[in-house]
Amino acid sequence: MLLNDTYFRRYDETDDGQFYQLPRLVVHIDEPAITATTQLFGELLPPGGAILDLMSSWRSHLPTDVIYGRVAGLGMNATELAQNPQLTDHIVQNLNEQPTLPYADAEFDGCVLTVSVQYLTQPVAVFREVGRVLKPGAPFITVFSNRMFPTKAVAVWQALDDAGHAQLVETYYQQTGLFTTILTEDRSPFPRRSDPLFATIGVRR
Repeated sequence: MLLNDTYFRRYDETDDGQFYQLPRLVVHIDEPAITATTQLFGELLPPGGAILDLMSSWRSHLPTDVIYGRVAGLGMNATELAQNPQLTDHIVQNLNEQPTLPYADAEFDGCVLTVSVQYLTQPVAVFREVGRVLKPGAPFITVFSNRMFPTKAVAVWQALDDAGHAQLVETYYQQTGLFTTILTEDRSPFPRRSDPLFATIGVRR
């Protein structure tokens, strides 16, 4: 899939900081989808490892019965991040303005990006940075559904269906050249009486 700048335009191009200024202490997928997300993270993230929760909020949906050495959150709202009980440290940063991550090379054993990829206007740059801060062999898990703030989701996301979303996110991984075994899994709860849930997974080369 070839990407161009027009794909990443949004209805609302005002400062993202204004949009996220007020905390939203709500979840953005329903409980069955959250349970499926937590199960996925439990399967793929290494216990005791240092985990990066990218575009984090007041909940990370990590398993509560697994101990991680570190869970670093990077998000847009300081209040939301401060109320996340699973974060060991957090940073407020707008990735659409500054895609460079404030972490060292090979600092993390895994990264999650949960139901927020649709808001990235420089996704390949951000994914490349994730590759930089991950250790070789570390998983990067991007979870997505069909829920969104339509004024802030990029145009290409809104134009695609679930299969198109999967292809788009896989393209982000591929264009970095830093990930292998890139695949998308349908993790939607069964029977489908809840939000659909998909996860694209790549492993740092």
